[in-house]
Amino acid sequence: MDKIKVIIADDSDFVRDGMKIILDVDDEFEVLGVAATGKEAIDLATKQAPDIFLMDIQMPEMDGIEATKIIVEKGLGKVLILTTFDDDDLVRQALKNGAKGYLIKNHTPEHLKQMIKSVYYGSGVMDENVLGSLTVDNKAGGAEGFDASDYTDRELEIIKAVAEGLSNKEIAGKLFISEGTVKNYITGILSKEGLSHRTALAVYYLTGKKGNA
Repeated sequence: MDKIKVIIADDSDFVRDGMKIILDVDDEFEVLGVAATGKEAIDLATKQAPDIFLMDIQMPEMDGIEATKIIVEKGLGKVLILTTFDDDDLVRQALKNGAKGYLIKNHTPEHLKQMIKSVYYGSGVMDENVLGSLTVDNKAGGAEGFDASDYTDRELEIIKAVAEGLSNKEIAGKLFISEGTVKNYITGILSKEGLSHRTALAVYYLTGKKGNA
């Protein structure tokens, strides 16, 4: 089985070294290198072929938002953003630039590994704590770029609930409909938007940007 190749970019030695140790002891991962700036991460990626970047947002010389844009445009790998609770607006910018997900820095080792695997295998990922914070600021009806005009009120209720991180069962309970009805609604909405999974739908609602893999 091929190892998941990772580059870690964070201006904190403690964060970089800690994540490197966590991943180095697991046979499923290979840390290709660490970087203190976005530019260093990009330079590393041009010499090696990473699958995943663990990317801090706020770094000197080149921050994670700009680095993500360049990485995505050049097809250098997939970006998983590392964030703190006060980074909401910056997280939105990173998602618009093509980041595939984000997690807060006080993660457990197993949670970190699972998030990396999810992005590697083609799913977008969101830490539920950050997602909840983002959703609070989007109760007016989605971010600029999200077109609500094609949806019924019920469909919009479903979309908002998905963006809040609710499961089908939780949505069904909230809206007093069956889980099967919720599933049918979501399937239809994903088909209408050309999206492959519910995380992509949540990202579209929260940022106005569509993305899949």
